[in-house]
Amino acid sequence: MSGFSTARLKMVDGQVRTSDVTDRNVLDAMLAVPREAFVPASRQALAYLDLDLDVSESGAKRFLIKPQLTGKLLQAAEIGEGDNVLVVGCATGYLAALAAKLARQVTATECDSVLAAKAKDACASLGLTNVTCKAAACAEGDLSAAPYDVIILNGAAEVTPEGLLGQLKEGGRLVGVSAESKPPRAMIVTHTHGEFGHRALFDAAAPVLPGLERAAAFVF
Repeated sequence: MSGFSTARLKMVDGQVRTSDVTDRNVLDAMLAVPREAFVPASRQALAYLDLDLDVSESGAKRFLIKPQLTGKLLQAAEIGEGDNVLVVGCATGYLAALAAKLARQVTATECDSVLAAKAKDACASLGLTNVTCKAAACAEGDLSAAPYDVIILNGAAEVTPEGLLGQLKEGGRLVGVSAESKPPRAMIVTHTHGEFGHRALFDAAAPVLPGLERAAAFVF
C-alpha cells in the first residue's frame, strides 16, 4: 500500500466514519478517489489532514472542504445512481469526482478558470467520463444541464442562493453550509410542489464561496 493509500484509509476510518457517515456508497467513493490528485504538488502531504485545504494558485483563496464535512454533505444529499448533480464552487474538483462515483451525471462550476481547468484535467486523469467542469460564478450555477436532482455547495453561503434554488428539479435538494446566521449549519433545502423547505442538519463551518458572501453593510 502506498503512503497515500494508507492515509486515505486512515482519513475514512478516523475522520469520516467517526462523524456518523455510514452510507456505504459514500465511504467507497472516498476510499476510491485519490484526494492528493486534486492538491498542488507542494501541498500533497496535507491532502488527508482534517482541514479545509487551500488549493488556490493565485487570486482568491479556494479550498477543498474538510473530508468529514465532505462525507456528511454527500450522505445528506442521498445521491442516486440516476441523478443529475451540480457541484458549486468545485475548486480543483475533489467533491465533483466523489459525486461522479455516485451519480449519473455531474456538472461542476468554479469561478477561478485556472482551477476549473485543473478540475477538468484531474477528473479526466481518473477516467471519470460523467463529470463536466466549467468556469462560472458560484451564484449562477449552470442552466445548460438544469434542472438538477441534487446541488451541493463546496463551501458556505452567507446569503440564500436564489439562482441555484431555481435550478432544482421538483423533488430535488440542495445541501451546503449556511452561514446566514450563527452558528453556521449544514442545511438541506428541498423543492416540493413549488415550495422550498429548509432544514438544519448539524453545526458546520466552511470557507464562504466567492459570490455568496453577505453584502458589506453601509457605514457612514
